[in-house]
Amino acid sequence: MTAMEGLPVDLRAFHNEVEGHLLAAAAREEARMAAARFAAGLDRLPEPERAEVVRQFTAEHLALSRASWQHTARRGEELRAEYASVYRRLRARLLAGVLLGVALLVAVDLVVLVAR
Repeated sequence: MTAMEGLPVDLRAFHNEVEGHLLAAAAREEARMAAARFAAGLDRLPEPERAEVVRQFTAEHLALSRASWQHTARRGEELRAEYASVYRRLRARLLAGVLLGVALLVAVDLVVLVAR
């Protein structure tokens, strides 16, 4: 059981939104730190150019992170649909098996009752 399973829908949506903002802020900070580490090795560049390198590196890092998250979300939806389809087929097969079993029991009972 996850922490969100017991929450009402509006609280769950709020929780998801807050979590999204926190993840985005963490991604921005991670991108800034990676850009600063990269630019630290460019000590021959004048400060305005280094700041531009940091800005562009940060933007590229964030774009890559966003693309990765979107790909992960799409794949998750694909898997969800795939698993739902498999689940529906299994459920249908189980129902068919149960109905067949019940029909078999009824048929056996009828044969026994008629044979008496």
